[in-house]
Amino acid sequence: MTDTKSDKVTDALPAPTTTPAAGDGKSQTPEISTGVSNIVRRWKREDLVKRGSLVLHGFGLVFSLIAFIVMASNTHGDWKDFDRYEEYRYVLAVAILCTLYTGLQFLRQIHELSTGKESFSQQKLALLSFISDQVVAYLLLSAASSAVPLTNRMRENNDNIFTDSSVAAISMEFFAFFALAVSALISGYKLSNKSYI
Repeated sequence: MTDTKSDKVTDALPAPTTTPAAGDGKSQTPEISTGVSNIVRRWKREDLVKRGSLVLHGFGLVFSLIAFIVMASNTHGDWKDFDRYEEYRYVLAVAILCTLYTGLQFLRQIHELSTGKESFSQQKLALLSFISDQVVAYLLLSAASSAVPLTNRMRENNDNIFTDSSVAAISMEFFAFFALAVSALISGYKLSNKSYI
């Protein structure tokens, strides 16, 4: 009679579980390797984002510098002088502004990549880059768009070196706009990945 009671008691008890030995690393290895690979992937992605932003600011610098040089040298006398047209003066002013901005950003990023030290906090820098990239990109688009109708009207009557130079400067500003627009997207991505806690 006591045997059946002890059988019932042992049936009600849960089966003993075995804990892994202290030196058994088999169950821990997948978690550690996954964590390390995630960290390495994140570092590579952050490095790619930094280098991509550097390249885009470099392209913006080159395109805006070309637009500045071409428009500033577009003086051929009489009506073929860029200074006589408000739209072309606006193109030149924005090209100068964009050249200065992208040059400073390019130099700052080169300095940060070579020394490994950041000049500002990451959060402030991401916000500043996001806003300034957008402002300069929209100024480039505005200047190029304002000069297109004037250039089209001139090319209907006279297609010469003055109008060709104007088209080249306007095209360079459009290219600089595209570079800074993509850079603004990258800055927005960096800004959205920062924790505010």
